[in-house]
Amino acid sequence: MASLHFQTALVGGVWHDNVRITLADGLITALTWDTPPEPGDERHAIALPGVASLHGHAFQRGMAGLAEVRGPGADSFWSWREVMYHFLEGMTPDDLEAIAAQLYMESLESGFTRVGEFHYLHHGPDGTPYDDSAEMAGRIAAAASATGVGLTLLPVFYAHGGFGGAYPSSGQRRFLNDLDGFAALLEGCDRHLAGQDSAVLGVAPHSLRAVTPEELTVLAGLRPEGPIHIHIAEQEKEVDDCLAWSGARPVEWLLDNAAVDGRWCLVHATQTTPSEVLALARSGAVAGLCPITEANLGDGIFDALPFVEAGGHLGVGSDSNVRISLPEELRLLEYGQRLTHKARNVLAPAGASTGRALFDLAREGGAQALGVSGAGVSGGGISVGAPADIVSLKAEHPLLLARSGDALLDSWIFSADNGAVDCVWTAGRKRVEGGRHRDHAAIESRFARTLRRLLS
Repeated sequence: MASLHFQTALVGGVWHDNVRITLADGLITALTWDTPPEPGDERHAIALPGVASLHGHAFQRGMAGLAEVRGPGADSFWSWREVMYHFLEGMTPDDLEAIAAQLYMESLESGFTRVGEFHYLHHGPDGTPYDDSAEMAGRIAAAASATGVGLTLLPVFYAHGGFGGAYPSSGQRRFLNDLDGFAALLEGCDRHLAGQDSAVLGVAPHSLRAVTPEELTVLAGLRPEGPIHIHIAEQEKEVDDCLAWSGARPVEWLLDNAAVDGRWCLVHATQTTPSEVLALARSGAVAGLCPITEANLGDGIFDALPFVEAGGHLGVGSDSNVRISLPEELRLLEYGQRLTHKARNVLAPAGASTGRALFDLAREGGAQALGVSGAGVSGGGISVGAPADIVSLKAEHPLLLARSGDALLDSWIFSADNGAVDCVWTAGRKRVEGGRHRDHAAIESRFARTLRRLLS
């Protein structure tokens, strides 16, 4: 058992001063405010509930910056994808574990306390499954366990190279499974996650390009209580190809042909019509937005204003992991709306803080998308019985001085960035102290050795 004392904390959606939190067995077991510290309490300044990064591909952290050279023609997502295929050709299980640990460490240092791993790098370099078909998933689980980040593992079903069951390309050979192989993969994932009490297992049909309608129906029933994630409507070409195949746009087709509800997370949806945006909000699914990656890849901007006004749920993720920053994802989400609507403070209700609105949307939507929303989690975040996933900010940071309440979130998100994070606890254990993960040096050293080998 341990006790923490904070000068101020966001508790149950309300800011309180002199907050004392008792932790035991990974949970918050007692909580008071207007309470002086007691002897032995660990003292800190500003406490926030943890936020999830709801979508990412860990191995891509190793290729950050490698696709920023212009080719002979117009560059796009599709040319970036070829760089990605080339990068992963020789990646071993040890390499993946090292890169994932680096990513998860940086995620924690940024203020993320849980990640949604949309995991599709399953097989060996020539496409042959490992003896343990969940070998690579096991390395993801090991990296999460070693760093302490909460993990929602989303094994990806990827069987085709285009709409209508098109034959996959050679670059996709490490991703592919049939339904029987995928069922075995899920069993292996269950085995690798055993012992990680906070881990969640879901399923992820990669995209409508990569699965047939019949396969999608089967996949949605494989984990009846778990989350379901899918890439959707990220690129104009994807929309055109879906129209040619089905006569419908991707979001339109999915909502008409699958029982999309609050278990689902539709990732990107940057190519959507106003009617699709409203229909998605009505479905109860989460819009999984990755603003840094969507900007980097030239995907476009999801029209979040009418979606949120219609009661839609959204969260943020780091996707391609070109940069890891919770405040920057939130800032860029809002800035995209400002550029789209030519206005300021777009996603905040009238008279309310934009930073607070962004933070609440991402925390609640991320928890729902990753299968951890429930009593004490989807409400205030910091509450008795909730997982002890807490982020503290530095009161002495120059851009947080003389701020209080929601102004702290405004200044962190729009000005101070990652350098304002002091400590991070997940499942009641301190993982980050003074802005650095406790195993930062060793994790970074292993990552460096791995990248030197892969890129030599």
